[in-house]
Amino acid sequence: MAILKIAKMGHPVLARPADSVADPTAPEIRQLIADMVDTMVDAPGQGLAAPQVHVPLRVAVFLTPDEGDGERELVTLVNPRWEALGPEQDMAWEGCLSVPGMRGLVPRYTRIRYEGTLPDGTALQREVGGWHARVVQHELDHLDGILYPQRMTDLRDLVFESELRHRASLRPQEAEE
Repeated sequence: MAILKIAKMGHPVLARPADSVADPTAPEIRQLIADMVDTMVDAPGQGLAAPQVHVPLRVAVFLTPDEGDGERELVTLVNPRWEALGPEQDMAWEGCLSVPGMRGLVPRYTRIRYEGTLPDGTALQREVGGWHARVVQHELDHLDGILYPQRMTDLRDLVFESELRHRASLRPQEAEE
């Protein structure tokens, strides 16, 4: 396994749509996924998409949120897709390994369906909400060349992590004022 270099905002690999993977079970894809997981854990992060490690392929890994039982699942997807399950969105603070030291207030759909292929070739499809839905949307945006600041509705809500304490006590609608 290897710790890979993380691309930062401004690198061209983060600004283009990633290419589909022809064979999700290929040994090189399994190795990429293993290296991405090691890199995500080392960073530390909640998720990582292949373009973030300079590989323009449709591969993403992420940890599901703890639903109160202390358990988190590592999800590894090849050629994933998602769709909103309704128009409802909420605002929450997000960060990104490719935008280090920053946080932004980002609108995301509250319920989504996502699907993709696992590294063993089986299909995965889920309907999720809340933070799980947010993490999936964030990571899969990377596969389309989108970073979270591009989703923000007000760039006044893009702040350094060191200054977030001044905004964290505010509800999202107050933070926009």
